[in-house]
Formats: sequence, C-alpha cells, structure tokens
Amino acid sequence: MTTATAPNVTATAACRDADLLDERKKQVHRAGQGPIDMACNRESLAGAVSQRACVFCGSRVVLYPIADALHLVHGPIGCAAYTWDIRGALSSGPELHRLSFSTDLQEKDVIFGGEKKLAAALDELIDLHKPKAAFVYSTCIVGLIGDDLGAVCRKMSEKKGIPVIPVQSEGFKGNKREGYLAACKAMFRLVGTAPTDDVSPLSVNILGDFNLAGEIWIVRGYLARMGIQVVANITGDGRVDDIRRCHGAALNLVQCSGSTMDLARMMKEKYGTPHLRVSYLGIEDMADSLYAVAEHFESVDPGIVERTRDLVREELAALMPRLRDIRRDLSGKRAAIYVGGSFKAFSLIKAFRHIGMNVVLVGSQTGTQEEYRELETVCDPGTVIIDDANPLELSHYVRELDVDVFVGGVKERPIAHKLGVGFCDHNHERKIALAGFEGMYNFAREVHASVMSPVWRFVPRRSQRAAVPTGADA
Repeated sequence: MTTATAPNVTATAACRDADLLDERKKQVHRAGQGPIDMACNRESLAGAVSQRACVFCGSRVVLYPIADALHLVHGPIGCAAYTWDIRGALSSGPELHRLSFSTDLQEKDVIFGGEKKLAAALDELIDLHKPKAAFVYSTCIVGLIGDDLGAVCRKMSEKKGIPVIPVQSEGFKGNKREGYLAACKAMFRLVGTAPTDDVSPLSVNILGDFNLAGEIWIVRGYLARMGIQVVANITGDGRVDDIRRCHGAALNLVQCSGSTMDLARMMKEKYGTPHLRVSYLGIEDMADSLYAVAEHFESVDPGIVERTRDLVREELAALMPRLRDIRRDLSGKRAAIYVGGSFKAFSLIKAFRHIGMNVVLVGSQTGTQEEYRELETVCDPGTVIIDDANPLELSHYVRELDVDVFVGGVKERPIAHKLGVGFCDHNHERKIALAGFEGMYNFAREVHASVMSPVWRFVPRRSQRAAVPTGADA
C-alpha cells in the first residue's frame, strides 16, 4: 500500500501544464518550482478568450461611482448597456451615476460623424439633470471615425459652466489597465480647482475603493475613530467638489493600485502628496493599513498610534471568537482566487489562512512582474500562479487542484457552478461588504456557506472524490 509522492505529483502537474498553448506557458508558474519570470502586463493572446475587459470598460468602472456627475457614452448603445450600473457602488446622496446615457451612434453617424449628436445630447442632459460635471467616454467606433471629443467638450463646458471632460477610452487602444489610466487622466483635470481652506493636517483621500456594499463607509468609520478627516472618496460614493479639492489632503491611501495608482503618482508629482498602498481586506492587512496611517501622522498627533491600537484590539476581540467554529469546519479545504488586480490576491490568501483554508490557485487580469514575485512569497509551494487566464485554463486548474471554493467575479461564476464548485463573489457586483474587520466575518461566513452547502454532495466531482481511496486505504 503506497501513497503518491511529491515527485509524482510534480511530474503530473508538469505534464498537464504542457497542455497549455505555447504562447501562454510563460504566464503560468507554480510557486517554489524554479525562479518566477511571468510574461505579464501585455496584450491578451488572440483567440484565447481572455477574462479581461476593454479600455472603455476599465475607465468606466473607475469613474462610474462619482455619484453627482453625468456619465455619457459616445458610441453604439451596446457599450452603454454592457457597463450600465456595472459596480454595486452605493451612494449616500445623489444617484445620477446609476443612469446610463448613450449617444447611440448609428450607421449614418459613422459615415457623417457624431459630433453634432454628442453636443445635442450633452445640451439636453446637462439642462435636465444639473450635474456637477460630465464625463464623456470615447469608444472604439469614435476612435475610428475621428470625432473630436475634446473640442465638443470644451464648447459645452463654456456654454454650461461645468467641467465637461473627455475620457479617451477607445477600446482598441490596449487592455483594461489602459482604461484605468484614461480615467485617472480625466479625474486629474478636476484636481486642484477648488479651495482647501477647511482641510485638516490629519487628512487623507481614499483612492481605489468603490464603496461596494458600503465598504468605504466602514473604512471611513475607522479613520474617524482615529481622528482623521477624509477629504475625498475616489471614487466610491464620490463627489465632484471633493475631488476638486482633494489636493489639500495630507496623504493618499491607494487600495486598488491598478485602477488609481496613476492618479496618486500625478498628485505626488504636481502637489507633493505622498501615498501609501493599503488593503482593507482581511484581518492582517486592515490592521496593518490603519497602523501605517497612524505612523504617518504620529509626528502631527502623537496620540494617534495608541488610539489605533485600541481600535484594532476592540475589533479583534469581537471578531476572533466568531471565526472559531467557521475555521473548524473549513480547515484543510482548498480555494482558488482570480481577481482583476493582483494586490487583492495578497489579502485574500491571508484571509483564507485565518479560516484554515489553503489557496492552491491564484491569478489576476492585470498583475505586474513585481507583484507576481511578491505574490509567490506568500503562496504555499505548488500553488499555481496565472496571469490573464481564460475560461479553459481556469476550468483545467480548478479540476486538477480539486478546489472547494472559487473566489472571482461575474465571469468566473459560471465556471465554478458548471464544475460543481462553491463560489464567492469578490468583484463589483456583490451585495455583501467584505472590507474591514466586520467584512472579514462576512467573508468567512459566505465562504463557509458556499463550501459546506449540502448541494455539493450531489455533483459528479464530489462523488468521484469520495470514491478515491486515500492514505492507508490506497
């Protein structure tokens, strides 16, 4: 009676990795098996059906949560329909962002140009909705026919007396990351256009949080308990006037680094505003982020560090007893992670460890080489790290690694369900807050409900697992 040895497992894995398309092999790595040299941050392989979105979609998801701005898509109706209410971004006030407007370009507009149609749409919509600003998104067809968005926006801005900002987000220009940059350039045109008289020396901007299920309110609550003023939410529950004066804040906190780091760099270069990369997901990263903020302001307010320690102690005293039963049930279970930006993956790996689970597959759409190298250091040996995956590859590794729960977004949900695997939505459509200490409990509870559901006893994959002898029975 024998059990499988590590070399056999490694050989099998290598054999299966050989089934990948040749052009994709350098975008997959197994932790601990040689130096990591990921070929990432490049154009998706044609025909591989990438999980990525286009440039336009990237810009739209970043700017969309600015709740008192008008968002007009200059292009065919399909572009506006695809991104309508694309994030579960909540607002504490206006909800103009939840309306989707389009110039609905037709064949005639493609031939003769759509500038007049765009001007007419802006004229009508600004009068009707009285926005604080308007963002006009360029799409693929607009880039092809050559409409001058900048000229139309300048004229309408002069006529209406509000910022009308073109977003150069033609879909064919690159990938989703290029859309993030286009969004940051558009927002930066607002920065520095309002006074900062009422901004405290202990003040921050929150960048890269989109207030999914109210998460930014949780983080703002922690910062308020520390004695810190939040000048601008960028962009969850965002307001145009706050962004205009955000250059007065003493520090930028950047969570989703892929989407808003470009804006933080622009503000650093022009206004000297320092920034910290933070994460509000999981126990360790939430606590570390608060401590980092406290240390930054310690010279201004020496008591802030002690207030932060008290806050973290109170939150952990309430949270840890609630996680014990969940951890007992989930110990040894396996998880797969596929997210938009790789920085989220770091926090998720740590969060899974707190509930006793092992991450065996992790990947992202827009990770960089540096991020993947850092990611390998927190992964267990043998963990598959994948960049810009497609559905076939994700399905392959979920089966091979016998995953119990898959954490991803709307495009990954069908993969998990078809394979008989539990799913946890960690993308922009979710309705449950996962940030902060209370978000950690929500995350653990959702994973527990998904993994432990009795429905998985009736799927073929579970039946096969139950039939495979292990250990001394082999």
